[in-house]
Amino acid sequence: MPDRGTSVKATVLVSVALGTLLMASPASAADAVHGKALFAACIACHSETSDAQGPSLKGVAGRKAGSLEDFHYSSAMKRADIVWDAANLRDYLHDPQAKVKGNHMPFSGFTSMKDAEDVAAFLEGYR
Repeated sequence: MPDRGTSVKATVLVSVALGTLLMASPASAADAVHGKALFAACIACHSETSDAQGPSLKGVAGRKAGSLEDFHYSSAMKRADIVWDAANLRDYLHDPQAKVKGNHMPFSGFTSMKDAEDVAAFLEGYR
């Protein structure tokens, strides 16, 4: 019969293993379909028209911030030394002023980090 200490250790190890599996599960993965639904509100400013308030976000993943030639960016965005990958997009979408202080985007960010992750996941494939 195992002693109590061995039983407690085994219980802790199983709990840690299950917790790790749950944290890595698809339920916590970014949801690009949900991100696309959230992005629908962004189209008001980020359209493909020449008079759009914000730059086109098609192909934004992998692009250097402030680099589209046909859009007039804020000085802050032009100076930002950022390439838009999933992490940078997520952080910017969550708190634009914290990521690029002085940018001109009027949106204050998604309060939910999960929503920001989902929109970033959508943008990674938006071409």
